[in-house]
Amino acid sequence: MDILLGLLNIGFATLTDVLPIAGIIIGFQLFVLRQKVPHLKKVLIGFIYVLIGLTLFLVGLEEALFPLGNLMAQQLTDPAFIRSTVDVVGATLQWDDYKWIYLFAAAIGFSTTVAEPSLIAVAIKAQQVSGGTITVWGLRTAVAIGVAIGIALGTFRIVTGTPLHYYIITGYVVVVIQTAFAPRSIIALAYDSGGVTTSTVTVPLVAALGLGLASTIPGRSPLIDGFGLIAFASLFPIMSVMGYAQIGEWRTRREQKKQQTD
Repeated sequence: MDILLGLLNIGFATLTDVLPIAGIIIGFQLFVLRQKVPHLKKVLIGFIYVLIGLTLFLVGLEEALFPLGNLMAQQLTDPAFIRSTVDVVGATLQWDDYKWIYLFAAAIGFSTTVAEPSLIAVAIKAQQVSGGTITVWGLRTAVAIGVAIGIALGTFRIVTGTPLHYYIITGYVVVVIQTAFAPRSIIALAYDSGGVTTSTVTVPLVAALGLGLASTIPGRSPLIDGFGLIAFASLFPIMSVMGYAQIGEWRTRREQKKQQTD
């Protein structure tokens, strides 16, 4: 009964979220463009599919993935577990004693990003408009690697207590330099890729990890140090996507030179 009630509540919340979007699109179609909605029956069926799919997806996240992710974050950031992996019992924990945290952060960042629905939608559109030059899995993998590196580095920042702005300023300096040398066709997509990572799947798990880590490390404030991982998850995919394009361009030039010499 509780699950059914939760399903109905989430379904109603999803409906209230999606209705304004549908209302704006249909309203512009009818009152601004003054044309009938093409394939109205298919549109309505698709709208129902969207509601059912989003509802089941959100229920699955709340009932299974989020609790498991939160539990993992709490267990891995527990000082008792971390001390059990250190050779000298009772020694003050150093940044390199948190190696399992860094590995978990990278793994959870990669996996949640690959599963991110908004990224999948952007990757499909990018493949369509690029004529297959940008592949769905190529873009998803590049973004996921960027998020994995970013979140792992973000957990390192929490452990060491270094100021957040050092990392963000340095990261954006790298992005600006990359932008000057990256292929023009990838720049806008790279910047958008940083935004689509901060959505339904990634944000709750990453936020739980940051807050859990900041709560268990002595001298860290959950409010000051616990937040900021989402910024890393938005910044580093920009670098990785432009790097993906730059590597592809370099390989293409190398193959062309090889063909010319042959």
